[in-house]
Amino acid sequence: MASPKIFGIVLAGGEGKRLMPLTVDRAKPGVPFAGGYRLIDFALSNLINSGLRQVVVLTQYKSHSLDRHISQTWRLSGMLNAYVASVPAQQRVGKRWFSGSADAIFQSLNLIRDEKPDIVVVVGADHVYRMDFRQMIDAHIENGAGVTVAGIRQPISLADQFGVIETDPANPQRIAAFREKPKDAMGLADSPHEILASMGNYVFDADVLIDAVTRDADLDNSDHDMGGDIVPAFVDRGEAYVYDLNRNAVPGSTDRDKYYWRDVGTIESFFDAHQDLISALPVFNLYNAEWPIFTQQLNLPPAKFVRDASGEVGAVVDSIVSLGSVLSGTHVERSVLGSGVVAESARIVDSIVFDKAQIGAGAVVQRAILDKEVVVAPGAQVGVDHAADRARGFTVTETGIVVVGKGQTVT
Repeated sequence: MASPKIFGIVLAGGEGKRLMPLTVDRAKPGVPFAGGYRLIDFALSNLINSGLRQVVVLTQYKSHSLDRHISQTWRLSGMLNAYVASVPAQQRVGKRWFSGSADAIFQSLNLIRDEKPDIVVVVGADHVYRMDFRQMIDAHIENGAGVTVAGIRQPISLADQFGVIETDPANPQRIAAFREKPKDAMGLADSPHEILASMGNYVFDADVLIDAVTRDADLDNSDHDMGGDIVPAFVDRGEAYVYDLNRNAVPGSTDRDKYYWRDVGTIESFFDAHQDLISALPVFNLYNAEWPIFTQQLNLPPAKFVRDASGEVGAVVDSIVSLGSVLSGTHVERSVLGSGVVAESARIVDSIVFDKAQIGAGAVVQRAILDKEVVVAPGAQVGVDHAADRARGFTVTETGIVVVGKGQTVT
């Protein structure tokens, strides 16, 4: 039997309101992550590493920087009909925006009909994880499923934060119920303290997906959402199956990061995901050469660490520092710095600093996120006095993370 033709769709049209102000002028999947990456790089890398070669990214809100990143970074060989292409809302079925993730696919069905795949993989654009989708596709074909939903094991105490998958006792791979953020979730049969949370990744036979989103488009009472409407319809018919991520074997993964997955939809989860990167034995390992995370390779010199003007030596501990950064006599601890960051005689602790930020002599940045091109004046402080941070118009979360928006100056 010939191998099935597989088509990838990345849903990248969300507004990302909970990540404000990082999403003031960029789409959530375009938010920088881990120094040199964008959030969308993780979804695309998983698809490419899984052997998919025709992938579209459906965009909508504030997509310019995301579109530019895709066009500059994700260039595959057209000779073999390989591509990653961003596709904006085209208004093919009327002069309106996408009204949900299922509607985004419905309005873009021409892409599937043009490519004529056998199977379509639909994934979100803003999760951090590694996954071999070929193994999930094989399970989908073996089960004869209408839809296969990727599930990740999470503590039952967190069930009210996820779409929870409940399985059929007679067939643990068949979904019996799909419940959104339940307060009374039941644990798994083989692990009562855990539940299966939807990862927002799906595998469909192409004709089944076309039929499902077309039917959904005619329903006035639908929110036209993949997780909220399409999957439950398959569950009701007994045609939805789950693929437990603990079945997935990614080359080069370790016992510590094997089943890592994070939805970085809030400032807190975005911050925590960065902290997961920087330990000696990281919870998520960026340095797995057998399953690389691809991104744009910048033409910049290596990072440099030198004494400051008075000869003081800095230190960098448990941190990631990206290309082009110059740190003079600066102490950096438990932090992630993007490319081209310049800091002199400063202190940066428990922080995330995006590209081209400048941090002056004697400045302190503590438990903060600085967006691109932020300037922290000599002697200024961020994250030390939250009342002062709020008075200056900076975002301060309930857990005390201070976020300074793109291009702002801290004095």
